[in-house]
Amino acid sequence: MNSYKGVVPQLSASIGKRASWELRGALFANGLRRLKRRMAMENWLGRSLKHKLSLLIIISVLVPVLSLGLFSYNIAAGLTEEKAQSSGMNTLRQIGAYLENMVTDVENQSLFIIGHPDVQNYLRTPEQDLFKQTSIIGLLTTLSISKPYIANVIIEPDADKPSVSFKSVVGSEFKDIKESIPNYYATHPKWWSAVHLQVTSDSSNEVITMSRPIRSTQRYFDLGMLKISLLQSVISTHLKQAGLEGGGIVLLLDGNNRILAGPDGYSTELGLEDYYPGISPFHDLSGSFYYGENADRKSVLHHSMEAVEWKLVGITPVQSYKAENRYFLTLTAIAVSVAMVFVIAFVLFLIQKVTNPLSQLTRFLKHASPDEPLPTLPVETVDEVGQLIITYNRMSSKIVNLTDEVKRNEALKKEADMSALQAQINPHFLYNTLSSVHWMALMKGESKIADMVGSLSDFLRFSLNKGQEYCAISQEILHIDHYVNIQSIRYPDKFDYEADIPSELLDRRMLKLLLQPLIENAMLHGILTREGKGRIGVKAWEEGEIITFSVTDNGVGMSPGKLEELRERIDHRAALHSQDGSMENAPASTGSSYGLRNVHNRLLLHYGPESGLILESQEGVGTKVTFSIKPSYVARDQERELERERQQEANESAVSLTGDSEGKGERK
Repeated sequence: MNSYKGVVPQLSASIGKRASWELRGALFANGLRRLKRRMAMENWLGRSLKHKLSLLIIISVLVPVLSLGLFSYNIAAGLTEEKAQSSGMNTLRQIGAYLENMVTDVENQSLFIIGHPDVQNYLRTPEQDLFKQTSIIGLLTTLSISKPYIANVIIEPDADKPSVSFKSVVGSEFKDIKESIPNYYATHPKWWSAVHLQVTSDSSNEVITMSRPIRSTQRYFDLGMLKISLLQSVISTHLKQAGLEGGGIVLLLDGNNRILAGPDGYSTELGLEDYYPGISPFHDLSGSFYYGENADRKSVLHHSMEAVEWKLVGITPVQSYKAENRYFLTLTAIAVSVAMVFVIAFVLFLIQKVTNPLSQLTRFLKHASPDEPLPTLPVETVDEVGQLIITYNRMSSKIVNLTDEVKRNEALKKEADMSALQAQINPHFLYNTLSSVHWMALMKGESKIADMVGSLSDFLRFSLNKGQEYCAISQEILHIDHYVNIQSIRYPDKFDYEADIPSELLDRRMLKLLLQPLIENAMLHGILTREGKGRIGVKAWEEGEIITFSVTDNGVGMSPGKLEELRERIDHRAALHSQDGSMENAPASTGSSYGLRNVHNRLLLHYGPESGLILESQEGVGTKVTFSIKPSYVARDQERELERERQQEANESAVSLTGDSEGKGERK
């Protein structure tokens, strides 16, 4: 038995893994089928213009048709609901008028009974008069017998006398308002009770009682109480018979929203909120609102009665309105379907007529040979398709000429490329000559001349740079070093130069020849025009994706007016022939600011409008020029340049090999 204990878990695990793999396989197969259907749909649309136009036009027409049908149905549904609510409000008003007549009749009877002489005399005399009591009973019987809604009329004297009633009361659950509010009748002439049980000698009924004090008509002091009870069943029957459209119900509520009468299933001992929790309060005399959500959503109508603090509430399920709209929905669906079929047939016919000439043109061109001149196509129509064929026939005659011209241009281009490769050799002659001068100066012990010529050679080599626009920051700084070395030999002990470049920025790439013109301006127009030894500094730092450079000097500086004029000239806002274009007290010429304007324009062109030069200067203190670049802004241009550089190196290698072979031939 113990030998099976390990087998069962293993078997369960194996079954679970198998089910998992089967589920994954089913999901994969389902996804593959959906992918195939999608690819088939894309192929169907991509193969034919007719399919695209047909689908597009059918969708463009069907969407408005369906929208119009849906809009019409919604309008009809809204009108049906509005009509049902209007009919329901009329029903509530009719029921309210009936109940108000009933209440008014009861109140009028109460006033008649209170003022009747027999009633006044019976209540004022302390003795019990059987004859007067019998007369009052006859009066109450006469007034009540013709009113089917009156259950009983009771006169209760304040003195020690028996009550007089239309029907003898055996038991009652009536609780007067005086038990909770003793002085209620001092400010109110009457009070309507909630539903309560009243047992008489011949029946037991649910009644609603109106009670009011009986006062003396002579001295206006209390003599007793008058109670007139209405049959709740009569009111409920009337509410049931009235009803509302769509199976709605009508409820009668008192001032505290307790149920006085309604259909079966609604207890008079509960309030409206017990059946409909959270229902909105009734602020207006009459109106409507919605209660609930989704399938339980109901339309609530309410109407307040003026003669008594009662409210009639009609509650109808909203689903009943939709059931009434099914007939109209069916008609709308039939009309929309017929319209859709007609529209689809008409669109397909129209698309067929339009695309047939294009299909014929496509088949004609598809079978044409690409190695032969394009044939002339027949023109059968004068519409847009016919004009297209006419234009094609005109262009086909030019294609052969264009082909020959392209061949000639390709030959000329190859010849020009070879000439350009040969022209690349000329700068090497200049570099080799300067190198020879450099070594001759070293051989004669002229170290300064050798140093100056070497710096000049490297300076020119970087300036040409094989036509490239971008370089590493380290190369740009080295280029400045060569320039500063040359100028330091020309102007010894005239300036100090310092570069503060973080090592992590040296390999980053930038547009070349941006810093050297700024150094040159600082030296020529700031340092060389001041007394004593000056200082020039170059600094770079990185903030996020932005690299910022600054060139500072402690030269003569500029006044605010000259600084603003230089800024305008750099931005092309000043006239070309300004009187002062220098950076710092330069002679009046447009060319003196050419270097700054050139750097400024190149920055704007390559790095965007936020990368121009920023000039700051103070007369007698010095000048600071700042600019910022974003390397990612020109990353694509740099990639293309690197590709051109690799191609150019390959071409130079080819030219070098050609030159070597020619040299060997001459030596032979």
